[in-house]
Amino acid sequence: MASKQPFTDSDTADEAVRATCDDASTCKRFATSKGYWTDLYAQYFVRQIGERKAPEINRGYYGRVRGMNLLIDAFLKKTQCDCQVVNLGAGLDTTFWRLKDENIMPKKFFEVDFPMIVARKIHHIKTKPPLSKPLIETHSTDSLLLDGHSLDSDRYCIIGADLRDLPALEEKLKKFQINPELPTLFLSECVLVYMTPEKSSKLLNWVADTFPTAMFINYEQKERFLSAGWESVNALDMMTVYSMLPWEDVARIERLEFLDEKELLHQLLQHYCICWAVKDKLSLGEASI
Repeated sequence: MASKQPFTDSDTADEAVRATCDDASTCKRFATSKGYWTDLYAQYFVRQIGERKAPEINRGYYGRVRGMNLLIDAFLKKTQCDCQVVNLGAGLDTTFWRLKDENIMPKKFFEVDFPMIVARKIHHIKTKPPLSKPLIETHSTDSLLLDGHSLDSDRYCIIGADLRDLPALEEKLKKFQINPELPTLFLSECVLVYMTPEKSSKLLNWVADTFPTAMFINYEQKERFLSAGWESVNALDMMTVYSMLPWEDVARIERLEFLDEKELLHQLLQHYCICWAVKDKLSLGEASI
């Protein structure tokens, strides 16, 4: 019998990173249950609402989701949806289903995450009609290409891969017909920070070298992009993003729960930022987003 491989520090670190998928998903599930924003599909990935989250956490996630969605929608509008989206470290994200409901889908929406997380997500999609029906409605044949760690349809694809292994990632994206010549939006929420600077820089350089017309939205930090071949980078801390959201909606969510220590919210929002980097070979005016 083959001996069992030892559990390494790297394995432990990867497990901790995978656990952040559940942390983020349960926080978003709780915030949507309180009415911070509408997500009709989170309930199918996270059944239990879970324990109560502090109001500043809920408002922080509200700003994060709203800010990311505004940039995603602006890119889709700029390209008239003649584009593709690649969500790196997607976890149990529901953006594809939102875009389908709002009729602003890109030509294809790709998701990439650890194979273990992808297998869980595929199971949810297979067993819950509200998740599988939108895929079937946008697919041209009766069957989807499906295995344990990938699912492919005409408009949606989820791939199990390690972002640190670029040759394998590129091979899998090519297998599922990613088109480097198409304007491409990359999404990354709290992903690059869990990679070594060397690995994250290689990923950003690969994107910049492979996709001549692209935008990369990153919920973390700004500095690493300019050194990785991107033409321009913009960043806003989340306090600024929060202050720019429609005041009627902000007033609505601030009535949902009493917040005693507003300084805690300010500290939380000032700790994070959304940044977006651009390459614009097709001169679509992405820098104006």
